[in-house]
Amino acid sequence: MAAGWTERQMTTQAMAAVARIPSGPMAMEEVVIEDPRDDEVLVRIAGVGLCHTDLVFSAYMTIMKPPAIFGHEGSGIVERVGAGVTKVAPGDHVVLTFNSCGHCPTCDAGESAYCHSFGLLNNSGRRPDGTSGIMIGGEPASAHFFGQSSFATHALANARNVVRITKDVPLELMGPLGCGVQTGAGAVLKSLACPEGSTLLVIGGGAVGLSAVLGAVIAGCQTIIVAEPKETRRALALELGATHVVDPISNDLKSVVDNIVPGGLDFAFDTSGLKDVIAQAVPCMAPHSTIGLVGLTPKLDDALPVPINQLIARGLRIVGIIEGDAEPDQFIPEMIEYYLQGRFAFDKLIAKYPLDQINQAIADQHVGKCVKPVMIPPC
Repeated sequence: MAAGWTERQMTTQAMAAVARIPSGPMAMEEVVIEDPRDDEVLVRIAGVGLCHTDLVFSAYMTIMKPPAIFGHEGSGIVERVGAGVTKVAPGDHVVLTFNSCGHCPTCDAGESAYCHSFGLLNNSGRRPDGTSGIMIGGEPASAHFFGQSSFATHALANARNVVRITKDVPLELMGPLGCGVQTGAGAVLKSLACPEGSTLLVIGGGAVGLSAVLGAVIAGCQTIIVAEPKETRRALALELGATHVVDPISNDLKSVVDNIVPGGLDFAFDTSGLKDVIAQAVPCMAPHSTIGLVGLTPKLDDALPVPINQLIARGLRIVGIIEGDAEPDQFIPEMIEYYLQGRFAFDKLIAKYPLDQINQAIADQHVGKCVKPVMIPPC
């Protein structure tokens, strides 16, 4: 038994999709969840989105060592709260998002996505004190992924990364608002702050890129170009509000952009993480424009092959973006309000799968059969 655990604390029996082999299939296994500590919240998961970040970390498993439980786009109902939690109560509907410390300089400045302890709180597989709140077969699991590890029937979250939401929306679909949708829409509305009438290129028509399209429509962007090789996703981009789409494999990106916006783009937003693709966006930009980067690169040491003199001479800015620079307690309810107004149809990205079919969901997303799988745990 793990240090600090007692039989009394092992109160919640749950099922989780457990990863044991890098890039290997996940399997449903029984887990035991510790009672919430003073600042923790136990949530029964109604739905959980599949994000590219889950796949990146499960491919290496160097930090989140096996057995590990991923998942960081959960939504559900609060079952129990720790003694010090006042933010939510049992019965509340919540979206789970990334965790943060709440007291470092960036958290104090309202920039919790850049929390000084982000890695420790979201990617270490443990609480800050080194313990795990989830056991598998009597041994601690790598858990607490983004403060939740929600590929499960239940998740042990922190008070800071649960956001109470209205009960007037389909709860099982709300989880992606906590990461992928927040990242895309937030990049346009918060990070880049695209003004009305501006021009935007979105590179990649996955869940994050299409969420950026939704954000761009709300922002009032005049031109929204989506570069995406899959025809079905280009069609969906147009349905969601893109003004133009382009297949970047069979077309020269600069020629297409020049025909649409002869003076160059105000903004570009890359979700691909492919350095050569990002480099193609640079000559498409207007002077004093901005490129936002959110896609993780295939290799940790990938660097941009971009002419520095060109950046200087044209005043181009390239910025990295985490979680759309959003403060989830404010931005998640804001996105839900747009959704209720009929202006933010992120649910068109979603395909539902039972949690025990997570491997099929991963395969379908990889080949483009779906954009954003959301897994529904068993009741």
